Amino acid sequence: MKKETLIELVQNAKDKDQKAQTQLINLFWVDVFSFVMKKVKDENDADEITVHVFSKVLSKLDMYDPNFQFKTWILTIAQNTIIDFWRKKSRESEDANDSLDEVKNHFAKSPEELLISEEEQRKIVQIIETMDAKYQDIIKLRFFEEKSIKEIAEDLKLSVANTKVRIMRAKKVLSEMLKDNGTDF
Repeated sequence: MKKETLIELVQNAKDKDQKAQTQLINLFWVDVFSFVMKKVKDENDADEITVHVFSKVLSKLDMYDPNFQFKTWILTIAQNTIIDFWRKKSRESEDANDSLDEVKNHFAKSPEELLISEEEQRKIVQIIETMDAKYQDIIKLRFFEEKSIKEIAEDLKLSVANTKVRIMRAKKVLSEMLKDNGTDF
């Protein structure tokens, strides 16, 4: 793709043109996924990270400097996202190895704590129910039924690429709705 055409596509995506955003994602998906896959060596993790990378890319398009290669800029975001992934994974394994007492304490929650967490879950479900139907379906399939991106694509009769874009958008919409409702997760 010519640089001028790419710059125009980036500008349209920056202006919230969903077709341009999807085209941009489709144009660089394989490059980013391949790059991530080489680093994490797990297809599910690579898929999640790649979706996260494009979510960041779309939210930070106004920071892109056209004097630099767009692909390099995206791969830099991917590299930083991979670093965050490994840091988080490292913290999780440290947390898992901390102590048996913490595990015991987790299961020994007071009735009040259990009620609060049930209440938070009910609020989240209520917020999800107010979302656009296509986002509700994606959220329910991905996070409640824990289906893979491929399974969701088959269920909804969408391409895998469109499914990934919808998951990314649904997560963003849900996140904004949770913030608007004063729920911090």
